[in-house]
Amino acid sequence: MSELDLNKKTSEMLANSKANVKNSKKDFTRPEDELREVVAPDGSIIKINPLYDYFSDEKPKEELPRGGVVEKFLNWARAESIWVLGFGTGCGSIEIPPLVTPRFDMFRYGVQMRPTPRQSNAFIISGYLSVKTLKRVIRTYEQMPSPKYILALGSCTINGGMYYDSYSTINRLDKYIPVDVYIAGCMPRPEALLHGFVKLKELIKAGKAEKANEYARNFDEYKANQKKIIKDWNMPDYNW
Repeated sequence: MSELDLNKKTSEMLANSKANVKNSKKDFTRPEDELREVVAPDGSIIKINPLYDYFSDEKPKEELPRGGVVEKFLNWARAESIWVLGFGTGCGSIEIPPLVTPRFDMFRYGVQMRPTPRQSNAFIISGYLSVKTLKRVIRTYEQMPSPKYILALGSCTINGGMYYDSYSTINRLDKYIPVDVYIAGCMPRPEALLHGFVKLKELIKAGKAEKANEYARNFDEYKANQKKIIKDWNMPDYNW
């Protein structure tokens, strides 16, 4: 393809892209997320679908326990190596930093903070959760590998707490993502959060921390609840 033809083809694609954006009937899809064609470095034309190139529309699948001695060993290892995603979702996040200090020393419980969802198997929802943040929480939770666990910190995750009648926050977290351990209080002290980790470890070792499989089994129900309150749903239903 000559340079003149390439420039002409590029101009045509830009014009088509602008027309598609203008005539699009989608309510919430951003222009940069529209299906389009681009010119690759070698001069070839490739199609780009931003949403599905970065995400997947496949539903999550259940990870069935292996059973027996093998599963007991794996659960012991999981319980003694809890990697927490460092994502502060609300006011309860202020209770998390003291856990890494010598006074509370969460490392002696096998608990460590990690920077990304791909490295983490535990997620603390700390306090109130706005609808806007819930959308990011869902996207983050679905990127975490299974088995994964949710700790709901504070009254707001149980019944809305002091924001129970707010238009911008949710009341019950377990309607949107499954919760393994609730830690009551407003706000719970670091000791309470440590106790929550101890309870989570007990559940894991007993083979009862299977909420990720529950999410996979009831995926359609969870997704329907999520879409009822998130009005600008512009992502694939499953964001792995």
